[in-house]
Amino acid sequence: MHWLVGLMSFAIVGLIAAGFYLELRPALAPRLRSIFKPALAVQMTVFVGAMFGLLALGVSDAMAQPAVAEQVATEVSIGLGLAIIGVGIPTALSTIGAGIAVGPIGSAALAAITEKPEMLGRSLIYIGLAEGIAIYGLVVSILLLNRI
Repeated sequence: MHWLVGLMSFAIVGLIAAGFYLELRPALAPRLRSIFKPALAVQMTVFVGAMFGLLALGVSDAMAQPAVAEQVATEVSIGLGLAIIGVGIPTALSTIGAGIAVGPIGSAALAAITEKPEMLGRSLIYIGLAEGIAIYGLVVSILLLNRI
């Protein structure tokens, strides 16, 4: 199983190294494209194959029972599960709201900075206020999590 993890790591490092090489030497990209395209396809195939191999071989390890004399079983009731879902809802909704708010504010701020560069400070304040919505949701979720 460790060889599959090593193979996946090698594939990822190879992809990252190829990306850095092409970023540092963009003039060589047209000539190397004929080499890197098949190599990229092989690396992606190896990565996906290793993922499926880990899935097939790792299921038995993940489902194996630990050899412990005493097992402390903590059951999650339906109420506790619903409470945990309820804790995540404020963060999820506030993050969606912040994303909806930052989109128009960010584009308007970018347009304002293009016309008047001295507006950068004010526009950052408005974007920060919109991002604060997500932080408020995270704080509420943390406070709710402490109540469980």
